Amino acid sequence: MIILETERLILRHLEPGDADALFALYRDPEMRRFFPEGTLSRTETEEEIAWYLNGHPRHPELGLWATIHKPSGQFLGRCGLLPWRIDGRDEVEVAYLIDKEFWGQGLATEAARAIVDYAYERLGLQQLVCLIEEGNDASIRVAEKIAMRFERAAEDEHGPFLLY
Repeated sequence: MIILETERLILRHLEPGDADALFALYRDPEMRRFFPEGTLSRTETEEEIAWYLNGHPRHPELGLWATIHKPSGQFLGRCGLLPWRIDGRDEVEVAYLIDKEFWGQGLATEAARAIVDYAYERLGLQQLVCLIEEGNDASIRVAEKIAMRFERAAEDEHGPFLLY
């Protein structure tokens, strides 16, 4: 099911058939450098896909969505909206992960902008955040391009992060 489209991207629900492409990204240390859990196994990748098949299990309107490059039809990654509890407040994160073969083309920003519009206009959300590991300058630039501003450094059970 397609969630949204941009000029160059389609964001749709993840499907079991996405496992090979997503695992190729998740097992790559460079792709997962700024994720506290590091690389993921094939089993962990399949479990994540199962978790998000119909959106987030507790919030079906949210989730991680397969991100497809329209011109080539290639699976580029997964982007979407994730619910978090931060300092006793419910928050929704704009999340993005694009294949390193496509870095530097503005695709993460394109996806993030569309996700922000979707969150505000279609879902009626009032506020969004980005959780970024320190040193992830590319993700910080994307967050700033979608009008996120640094709020503070924080830490949770997964480790430290920057809250935008």
